[in-house]
Amino acid sequence: MPSDATSLSVGKIPSKIYYLDYDKVLLTALVILHHIAITYGAPGGWYYQQPTTQVWAKVGLTLFVATNQSFFMGLFFLLSSYFIEPSYQRKGAQKFVLDRLKRLGIPLVFYSLILSPVMNFLVYRYGHHQQATFRQFIAGYDNWIDPGVLWFVAALLLFNVMYVVFRLRFSLQYTRKLPSTITILWFAVSVGLISFIVRLVFPVGWVLSPLGFQLCYFPQYVALFAVGIVAQQNHWLDQLSRPTGKQFFRIALACIVIVFPLLFVVTTKLGLSMSNFNGGLNGQSLVLCLWEQITGLSICVALLSYSKYHWNVKSTFLNMLARSTYSTYILHPLMVIGLSLLLAEVPMEPMLKLLIVAPLAIIGSFSIGRLALKLPAAETIL
Repeated sequence: MPSDATSLSVGKIPSKIYYLDYDKVLLTALVILHHIAITYGAPGGWYYQQPTTQVWAKVGLTLFVATNQSFFMGLFFLLSSYFIEPSYQRKGAQKFVLDRLKRLGIPLVFYSLILSPVMNFLVYRYGHHQQATFRQFIAGYDNWIDPGVLWFVAALLLFNVMYVVFRLRFSLQYTRKLPSTITILWFAVSVGLISFIVRLVFPVGWVLSPLGFQLCYFPQYVALFAVGIVAQQNHWLDQLSRPTGKQFFRIALACIVIVFPLLFVVTTKLGLSMSNFNGGLNGQSLVLCLWEQITGLSICVALLSYSKYHWNVKSTFLNMLARSTYSTYILHPLMVIGLSLLLAEVPMEPMLKLLIVAPLAIIGSFSIGRLALKLPAAETIL
């Protein structure tokens, strides 16, 4: 940590909102770690996987990605929508949409037409040991509409366009006081129940092609995108207190340390199928949906509260990282895949590889993300 941010615990909140940018840095690092965890044994889909056979490791990785999934992309949507209304008022509808098409659409095209074919070739050639040149691989390549991890960017573009459509017809101005702890928890339960209903039709793992949307998680994404807009209008983050943050931290901790393990112990003891957690008319899916939302929203409130009071101090280093979070998010799969393929043939337990790849991938991803900003016109897009 640089010298200008050695004391991040402050009582007075400066006018500049640094902590929301620093939250994005943390979330981006978690996204990188999330995909590394899937590479080495956590459940989920990824370009290249070399899973561990150690049961204890799989359980730990499963808890890690489940906790991440409960909040990190939802919080990304909330942070992305937090400044949408001021931006719309400043630019107007037409300029706002054109700006979003440039900043979100161009990376989508780049990822799908350039980055995705390169990464798929690397896995095909060096992960699956297929003897083929890049030219031969491209000749038979048919997955040209592939947003990959930029499904988030595609969804954000869709949400922004829908916001403009509604904003042109309605004021979308809401006056609401900061919700109480009970209200937030009831909101989490409501989103959990909606998620349960959605998973009756779109279970975990079902992907809307070619956009890459897992609709089972979208109730939270839509809800927190809307929360970000209302929160900004009513200055909810300014009113968020330390006691509230600590209260939700304790709730999240109990859900992670007690409820989640207990859920799997009960499932094992009763001989129930683990696949029930993916969706369907059963208690496991219902409980998991409720767990996800209560845990996820509790983490969101706790993190926003903690960072508001402890991270809202200017840091040159963190500002540099924050400026490159978008480009880092776009390019991190290349770094994660490259490092995992470099270690693929090394005779080593996958969990040891994870310990090597994780720090190198975070450092490497932010480094290439920073370098990408030096490309011509990159500053206006990224």
